[in-house]
Amino acid sequence: MTDRDPFAEGERAARDNIPAEANPYSDGSDEHALWAAGHEKGAGAMEARKSEGS
Repeated sequence: MTDRDPFAEGERAARDNIPAEANPYSDGSDEHALWAAGHEKGAGAMEARKSEGS
């Protein structure tokens, strides 16, 4: 059994164009916050690439 990494899951969700509202963790939990932070980081990186024209 592997440990889940909510931050990495959030980053992956952003890359897969899954909206932040789809966070699978309970609101207010540490996992929810980590997933949201990962999603924000992933979405920000994607926006930066788009604005650079790549």
